[in-house]
Amino acid sequence: EKGADKLLARAVRDTGGGTNVEAKRIIERAVEQLKKYKYVCIVVLAGILLMTLPFGTSKKESQLEKQTVEKPSMESRLVYILSQIRGAGKVSVMLTEAAGEETVFQADQSSSGQKDTVTVTDKDRTESGLIVQILPPRYQGALIVCQGANDPIVRLAIAEAVSSLTGLGTDKITIVAMK
Repeated sequence: EKGADKLLARAVRDTGGGTNVEAKRIIERAVEQLKKYKYVCIVVLAGILLMTLPFGTSKKESQLEKQTVEKPSMESRLVYILSQIRGAGKVSVMLTEAAGEETVFQADQSSSGQKDTVTVTDKDRTESGLIVQILPPRYQGALIVCQGANDPIVRLAIAEAVSSLTGLGTDKITIVAMK
């Protein structure tokens, strides 16, 4: 590469005061040098091209992926598990939330009594709070519609299952028969 650069520099310098024959000869030598190193030049150019292309996800996309981890909703999980109860038949569930999912961040208390959230920096130099705990949603009530709701044993089993899974008291759970 250095030899080719010297030849091209000499060709440029010599074209001003030399003959055209000398300039052509120097340019031909430079072209020969380039032919000799053509694969190296191709690899270098391909590397430069790949470095300029964007890759991966943007910061916003990666943050959204972290925040929106797909998991089945509590309602769909309840439908699945309650339909497994003997005699329940087809089941539909509706839950009302008193408060949604809550994220608890790590906080440091300074000597002046002020609390500061602890932040972490990822590889993209994006800061985010250090998550200590994610609290599940709190439920206000549940409505269960199922085919076997006329049987008191099935009603009791469904009420106990929903109560243990959601933390609701049985007075907040309504079970009705499906038409």
